[in-house]
Amino acid sequence: EVQLQASGGGLVQAGGSLRLSCVVSGFDFDDYAIGWFRQAPGEEREGISCISSRDDRTYYEDSVKGRFTISSDNAKNTVYLQMNSLQPEDTAVYYCATMAVIIRAAAFCRRSVGMIHYWGSGTLVTVSS
Repeated sequence: EVQLQASGGGLVQAGGSLRLSCVVSGFDFDDYAIGWFRQAPGEEREGISCISSRDDRTYYEDSVKGRFTISSDNAKNTVYLQMNSLQPEDTAVYYCATMAVIIRAAAFCRRSVGMIHYWGSGTLVTVSS
């Protein structure tokens, strides 16, 4: 059974940094597509950063490009999201997710959330101004 556990959220002032972690189990970490999605109050869940072994690439949504970095540690079955220069508009619940099939990073982040197979628990990020 595939399970994902996200952690690392918290309260931070604007301009600060946080690192989110997503530990994945029941999963082949040598062949994967894993993404970070977020859902702000009253908004739809959106893909913001994804990484895939399918094309060995990463993808960033425009609003986080240059501020967020996704990385993986295969030995620890963990994907990270380093978030720098956080702004109040980054306030959201952040989720990690994966698919039963391996797709390219950009395609995964743009995929409809209803078509994503596995979700981790969310972690709340609150950025104060």
